[in-house]
Amino acid sequence: MTARIALVTGVVGGIGAAIAARLARAGAKVIVSDLPVDALEEAAKRLDLPVCAADLGDPASVSEMHAQLVAEHGTPEILVNAAGGVRGQVGTPLEEVRPEAWHQIFAANVDASLYLCQALAPAMKQSGWGRIVTISSGAGLRPSLTGIHAYTAAKHALVGLTKQLSLELAPHGITVNSIAPGFVLSNPATQRQWEAYGSEGQAQLVSHIHTRRLGQPEDIAAAAAFLTSQEAGWITAQILSVDGGIT
Repeated sequence: MTARIALVTGVVGGIGAAIAARLARAGAKVIVSDLPVDALEEAAKRLDLPVCAADLGDPASVSEMHAQLVAEHGTPEILVNAAGGVRGQVGTPLEEVRPEAWHQIFAANVDASLYLCQALAPAMKQSGWGRIVTISSGAGLRPSLTGIHAYTAAKHALVGLTKQLSLELAPHGITVNSIAPGFVLSNPATQRQWEAYGSEGQAQLVSHIHTRRLGQPEDIAAAAAFLTSQEAGWITAQILSVDGGIT
């Protein structure tokens, strides 16, 4: 990992921050990104890592961020896109799904990955080496506990995008994989969801997890560290469920 340049997005959340810290400890030169808000500056300060802010669901913003990134830090060979989530939304009945809410979640979870790969893949192809990891979800493999239609559909779409990108990019030495976390208490949204279950619902959820515990951001970071390593060079198009066995 030493001397590799890595871009990790979504570091305002616990999973993205844990991945950035893990790759930095492994020796990578890590740059972090998220929406241009105060929380990003605070996260970057805690991590002690340089930052390039962007609205990753906006192709123009990604293009500007990419130009800044290359000019100030060099060309990333590793991309871990942990940006996404439910964007503050909660589950609603089908009849109440609003188009703007639907597209907001797709922009954060699917569009962002596409735009970032478009920006970074050409240089990876030229060098003949690259690692791309998306963070999907158990909701990308089955219905979501959140009850949010757009989130489930977007994570399924991200799984498909991961496999399609692998088919195209693997001949150039670029692996593309996804991590599908189980229930991880990693941000205010997951904390609210956990509390909403109540003690009985929490016990029932944990009882279905083979390890009988919730995930930690570091569990996801460990998987990301492996999939971005030299040793994972013959692993691509995989959706790795890191969920304590619930799958």
